[in-house]
Amino acid sequence: MAFTVAIDGPAAAGKGTISKAVAAHFGFAHLDTGLLYRATGRRTLDGTDPVTAAEQLLAADLEAGDLRTPDVAQAASRVAAIPEVRKALVDFQRAFARRDGGAVLDGRDIGTVICPDADVKLFVTATDDVRAERRLKELLGSGHDTDYDEVLADLRSRDARDSARAAAPLKPADDAVTLDTSTMDIDAAVAAAITIINETLT
Repeated sequence: MAFTVAIDGPAAAGKGTISKAVAAHFGFAHLDTGLLYRATGRRTLDGTDPVTAAEQLLAADLEAGDLRTPDVAQAASRVAAIPEVRKALVDFQRAFARRDGGAVLDGRDIGTVICPDADVKLFVTATDDVRAERRLKELLGSGHDTDYDEVLADLRSRDARDSARAAAPLKPADDAVTLDTSTMDIDAAVAAAITIINETLT
């Protein structure tokens, strides 16, 4: 049985953590589509043309250890604004979404562009300050030298670019359920997502 869950939202809102937990709970496959763009962006930092990087992306590229760095995040946001890059990565995502046994995809345009017919659509969000605190903790924990103001500015820069781009801008699908995690711990956020999905499954 194919059952697709689309989870969108801005950086550090919790969509990745929620998506992994939801996929594990239901036994669905999970794809962090942002990794496709991060891996593409990372290759451009070495001088590779963005479209070429997307077209030649390998599964091994998704395993690189530095895909969560701020430089790669910014590069990912830049390449994601290029229509030809998005086109090159769409087929991979749609094929994953249609796999038997269920699939959870998280990103920025899953419910609006990649899987407009998804069985469940969630838009996970949180306030700027909460997201910045979460990302700062994550970056400091992995050894990056940064501070709150820099992280907040980086998030807002990405949000502005992702929301304003002509190709698949960041926005909730018309029929998405918005999940604001600003005052939730991860257990509560995951439980809320599972409840929403169960309402469709039952």
